Amino acid sequence: MTYDYNTQRKRMALPEYGRNVQKMVDHLKTIEDRDERNRAAKTIIQIMGNLNPQIRDVGDFKHKLWDHLALIANFELDIDSPYPIPEPSKFVEKPKQVDYKLGPIRFLHYGRIIEMMIDVTAEKEDGEEKEYLTTLIVNQMKKSYITWNRGQVPDEVIIGDLLQLSRGRLKITPGVRILEARELVPPVKKKPMVNKQHGKQQNKQFGKKKGYSRH
Repeated sequence: MTYDYNTQRKRMALPEYGRNVQKMVDHLKTIEDRDERNRAAKTIIQIMGNLNPQIRDVGDFKHKLWDHLALIANFELDIDSPYPIPEPSKFVEKPKQVDYKLGPIRFLHYGRIIEMMIDVTAEKEDGEEKEYLTTLIVNQMKKSYITWNRGQVPDEVIIGDLLQLSRGRLKITPGVRILEARELVPPVKKKPMVNKQHGKQQNKQFGKKKGYSRH
């Protein structure tokens, strides 16, 4: 007796659609009549959509299904697709490298994003927009400080750190209100204390009423 293992079968380009869809597409390539081949392709597209309903949440999911059909067929389908056939090279090209900013972070509790926000804001012209963004940055700095250090922090410390990170380019406008700690980080609600002794007494009274006994 011989066994048919998946490891011995033809490799599937998109295993999430299953072996049967792969067989359908392989058969589709053997259909000689073009009209019949087009009808069969549309039927397979419907099956693929039913097998992966999560794709419907993706914008233009129909286009994605036809691209998947082409990939499963190894780009060897001669059909009237409603969308341009994708280039095979697009499926094998390496993703572009993300350009990360390197170097030490001066204040770990603020993070690198705060430093980048400060640099961008500092380059803006003086005016209402710059003052507004500076206020948002200061409040975010205070929130980050409280979150990481689990304690109160004077506003003077945050303002001093802002001056240091911006190299004196950003300043708080006099009269601008910095949010309080309770407004930035909501307090953690504590679970109500359970009076165990009171609970035992209630259990005893309940047992007496029902006629229960320990003996």
